[in-house]
Amino acid sequence: MPPISFEFFPPKTDEQRTQLDRAASALKPLAPDYVSVTFGAGGSTLSYTSETVQHLHQQHGLDVAPHLSCVGGTRAELAQLLSGYRAAGYRRIVALRGDLPSGMATTGDFRYAAELVRFIREHSGDHFHIEVAAYPEMHPQADDALVDLRHFKAKVDAGANGAITQYFYNADAYFRFVDDVQRLGVNIPIVPGIMPISNYTQLKRFSESCGAEIPRWIAKRMQAHGDDAESVRALGAEVVAQLCRRLLDGGAPGLHFYTLNRAKTTQLVLQQL
Repeated sequence: MPPISFEFFPPKTDEQRTQLDRAASALKPLAPDYVSVTFGAGGSTLSYTSETVQHLHQQHGLDVAPHLSCVGGTRAELAQLLSGYRAAGYRRIVALRGDLPSGMATTGDFRYAAELVRFIREHSGDHFHIEVAAYPEMHPQADDALVDLRHFKAKVDAGANGAITQYFYNADAYFRFVDDVQRLGVNIPIVPGIMPISNYTQLKRFSESCGAEIPRWIAKRMQAHGDDAESVRALGAEVVAQLCRRLLDGGAPGLHFYTLNRAKTTQLVLQQL
């Protein structure tokens, strides 16, 4: 089995906490290299990430990579988080620009992920293995593909060790992106981000907001199943497992699953692999 990792988000209610524990318990036997925890931007939610990281590490015995984001964090706040993560023994960070929450007019002290990566290196030296984001189908806010590639190279030049992509369903987009950045002299591992499919309506909404393209043939087959959740899950697992197989056969260094704090759809894909 290739290296795999899972992404979780910080729960905010007791029900969500129970759901996260269920998912973590179900996915741990698949022996992930690590799990990542997304960054709650904007005020009090800053603490949700570190609490969830600690919980997954202490209660579930998982290696955890906290996300850090430019959004909503001052240099002082981010330095404090980094010091805490370092003291707790975490060795991996996912550094992102992050999306501005609605109602927030400004970002924190950093505008771009490359600046955040540079700050982590200045603060913590080589302690952390830093993952950054990659966009095989282009960042939704990038002016053009070349600008996007240059932004990615800037993050690597600032000190990133590896990258995790936005999810996609077109393997050619991934292979093309890897070729393009290698031509720019970038040789860090670029791990495909994988979004298992459980609910087509939800997936369509996510994809419209983040610029991920759902191929027409997948959309049409999903729509044909309508509200039959079981059939949608089965088709989704088959389609995503085929994608994973093609990516691994083509040299992808691992797979990073966006779990949405649920285990079932990820388990279905990995069973087929």
